[in-house]
Amino acid sequence: MPGRGHSATKDQLDTRLSRIEGQVRGIRGVVAEDRYCIDVLTQINAVQAALDKVALGLLDGHARHCLASGHGGPIDPDDQADELMGAIGRLLSR
Repeated sequence: MPGRGHSATKDQLDTRLSRIEGQVRGIRGVVAEDRYCIDVLTQINAVQAALDKVALGLLDGHARHCLASGHGGPIDPDDQADELMGAIGRLLSR
């Protein structure tokens, strides 16, 4: 995703999500075909990595637009940090 950090436009995120949707349909197909388990797990890992990139793009956009620019979210810097760290913690907790 181009730009500073991991930020992406809505169109870029939509394109990435469409690609992920196709990957998930592909996984469904290989499971139905009883393909080799390691191949399926590799594809699942790829989807998880792609979703992580989408999440980072959204988080970056939120930090830059909503928090740093004051377009929503908490006003107090400590509350902003708490919100941001909570979101990061949820991403890392799986």
